Amino acid sequence: MFKKILIANRGEIACRVIKTARRMGIATVAVYSDADRDALHVEMADEAVHIGPAQAAQSYLVPEKIIAACKQTGAEAVHPGYGFLSERASFCAALEKEGIVFIGPKPKAIEAMGDKIESKKFANAAKVSTVPGYLGVIDDADHAVKIANDIGYPVMLKASAGGGGKGMRIAWNDAECREGFQSSKNEAKSSFGDDRVFVEKFVVDPRHIEIQVLGDGHGNVIYLGERECSIQRRNQKVVEEAPSPFLDEATRKAMGEQSVALAKAVDYQSAGTVEFIVDKDKNFYFLEMNTRLQVEHPVTELVTGIDLVEQMIRVAAGEKLSIRQSDVQMHGWAVESRLYAEDPYRNFLPSIGRLTRYRPPAEGKTGDVIVRNDTGVVEGAEISMYYDPMIAKLCTWAPDRIEAIDAMSEALDQFVVDGIEHNIPFLAALMQHPRWREGRLSTGFIAEEFPDGFAPLTPDPDDKRVLAAVALAAELLRRDRLDRLGGRLAPHSGEIKPDWEIRVGDDYVKAKIFDGMASVPMELDLSLGGGRPVTVISSWRPGEPVWNGTIGGRKVSAQVRTVPNGYRLAWKGMSVTARAMLPRTAELERLMPVKLPPDTSNLLLCPMPGMLVSLAVAEGQEVKAGETLAVVEAMKMENVLRAERDLTVSKINAKPGDSLAVDAVIMEFA
Repeated sequence: MFKKILIANRGEIACRVIKTARRMGIATVAVYSDADRDALHVEMADEAVHIGPAQAAQSYLVPEKIIAACKQTGAEAVHPGYGFLSERASFCAALEKEGIVFIGPKPKAIEAMGDKIESKKFANAAKVSTVPGYLGVIDDADHAVKIANDIGYPVMLKASAGGGGKGMRIAWNDAECREGFQSSKNEAKSSFGDDRVFVEKFVVDPRHIEIQVLGDGHGNVIYLGERECSIQRRNQKVVEEAPSPFLDEATRKAMGEQSVALAKAVDYQSAGTVEFIVDKDKNFYFLEMNTRLQVEHPVTELVTGIDLVEQMIRVAAGEKLSIRQSDVQMHGWAVESRLYAEDPYRNFLPSIGRLTRYRPPAEGKTGDVIVRNDTGVVEGAEISMYYDPMIAKLCTWAPDRIEAIDAMSEALDQFVVDGIEHNIPFLAALMQHPRWREGRLSTGFIAEEFPDGFAPLTPDPDDKRVLAAVALAAELLRRDRLDRLGGRLAPHSGEIKPDWEIRVGDDYVKAKIFDGMASVPMELDLSLGGGRPVTVISSWRPGEPVWNGTIGGRKVSAQVRTVPNGYRLAWKGMSVTARAMLPRTAELERLMPVKLPPDTSNLLLCPMPGMLVSLAVAEGQEVKAGETLAVVEAMKMENVLRAERDLTVSKINAKPGDSLAVDAVIMEFA
């Protein structure tokens, strides 16, 4: 077994590998760029080596710097994580040449299956069913359009070396094909250092289901069941689960055996994933093989009990697999939610900044539920524009699917992140979505169910009563604490006024308190909205970010943030401002004028922090609705900004190469 390994990655996956290595008694070496000098993986590792500037192309993507770090520290092996150099055969070969072990498959397997074009050619030769497409390298946009017309729209343009949704575009016509080809090429070059792009038919309403395989250097290969990854946005996975709610045992076995045959054909040694698209009739088509550890590997670990990182290390050290196919059993259900630094209310555009508050839910087993959080950040960490926007992967396990989903819903309610925008509200809303809960999924789920973007869930009358109770309980404690501060002229007598009104959003909920004290722990008997009396019980104290308690026996975990004269409450995908007031105050508040937001319809604002890549217009130019105005790059993704209506450009305030803040004015219109 190795004594020391280097992790050629960053963020949560580097931390994940370090945890297993530490448990196995293996020393670890981290590498870091300028942007990651104070990152969690650097702190966790036994040693750390600086490898260059913030840009990945000058640090994490430079094989020579990784090899030099190995020699400097005496690391015997390298775990590449995912992304960066994890599927570059030349890197694996360069390590072998230096006598350093690559914790992953051999170069032959990476070359055969890691490249999307070559893997499809190989799969065709092996008589594996694949999606129709053009497997050669595309010369230019005109060539891409010709191929797309031969195949028939819609088509998918994909970076050959791609992954994680980078370098992927769906095109429904020639114009989208031309634009998508260039964007895919640009993203592929900046993310993977390889700008080759290919085209394949886009299968409408598919499910994305993948099989986890594990092979050793002695000819043994097994599969560890499947993961359903159909909840995607812009071709990037958002929620995954294991097993799939769609597959039957016969289909699972057929997909697993085909995956094993494919892996054996390339002498696959390590953990790998064979991805399929599955249609409504359970016909499955080989999509690609990821010759690395997947982002969503924790759900497989939770349902099988097998540590995939440990198996990768043992295989790389020359050991035989100690697990046979008959040993693999799937127990219960696991769900993974990817927490991204993005604004769900602005069409999921990237967000960067400092995590002023970062409080994940407690990990471990409680009753029948397991909570796991794989992360690479801590409170105070900086979310950079240079890397992937993922903050953490929150996983829950329970005996069945609905229990696992409900556990995820509760864990998301308790996950506090401040300082940046993030997608927790969207994930929390998703857990309540009937179609998700029923398992009626496709890769188009988010586009179909949220065609106009995401907006917070609207509370129904019952939800409003729950939120009103939380706001009232918080307000009573705030007033009690304020009255007991030194120097107050007239502290109250201790008796609580019985009648209250709580504004929840734009509606008012009347409350009447029958019994209780403003103290911790709190127990109040009250009626809400004229309904039957309920008891509110909580040990929450002012300043705590999550209100935990019961309302009428119902368990509630709601996030509480103070705003002027009230609270911002987040619960199960709902986000409302609530203010608890005495009736006379509520009567006066109803008379207050509403402040309208400023009119920005004649401005093009930068929707996220990023770099202005290009301008497609000039001052004085007339443009039509839908035409491209500018392209902004953030977190390795290009975002095209288009005209919402016919207009004339009157002034341009930025130039290509400028770093822009959110809402910076790029141009003005006449």
